[in-house]
Amino acid sequence: MVYFTLILLSFAAYLVLKSVIVIDQYERGIVLTLGTYSYTLQPGLKLVIPIVQRVIKVDIRINTVDIPQQEVITKDNVPVGINAVVYFQVVKPEDAILKVKDFSYAITQYAQTALRDVIGGVELDSLLTERQQLSEQIKTIVDQETVDWGVDVTAIKIQDIEVPADMKRVMAKQAEAERERRATIIRANGELTASENLNKAMKQMVESGAISLRTLQTIEATMANPSNTVVFALPIEILEGFKKLAKL
Repeated sequence: MVYFTLILLSFAAYLVLKSVIVIDQYERGIVLTLGTYSYTLQPGLKLVIPIVQRVIKVDIRINTVDIPQQEVITKDNVPVGINAVVYFQVVKPEDAILKVKDFSYAITQYAQTALRDVIGGVELDSLLTERQQLSEQIKTIVDQETVDWGVDVTAIKIQDIEVPADMKRVMAKQAEAERERRATIIRANGELTASENLNKAMKQMVESGAISLRTLQTIEATMANPSNTVVFALPIEILEGFKKLAKL
């Protein structure tokens, strides 16, 4: 009799313990009564009916899942290896549990398919320069599907883009050619500016007669050594400068 009483007390204690459920602040509890959805538990200390009711806890924080590297052929037939990260949050726990077997795995697979479709429709140059826009496009496609799953996709970020080695060499040559082209343009612009400034300085010196003084200074500096013989071919501008000095 005493043994039977201990068994009953132990079973009663077990039922009491099983009836008490603690739901954390970042969780929601899906209550199934004999397999049928009844209600959703909010955070706090809750009571359920043991054996009859079962609670499935759902984390409603933002989760991340990796899209493993995929080999995708771009629109211009370049094979690239690409991977991404999906950020999502459960907004309707009951839908996430009742409508999808494994919502995290389902999101990963759907995002993987969307990534292949989007990347396959763009050229390599667009993929490298418009990564953010393509990520937003993939997010829109995935978000439209997963909204019925009780999940909100907050962001999808493309991480690494692996380009074939031969394509890297071609891109490096293109970049080097572009740098040389820009350097040539900069040098040409600099020489043009310098020639324009020299032309302006020459005109101003001719008009003011300063070019004659500069010529005399040059002759004086050159003739410092008596052994030097210097022959000057004076342009007409210098002669005009001498005339202006003579009139002063």
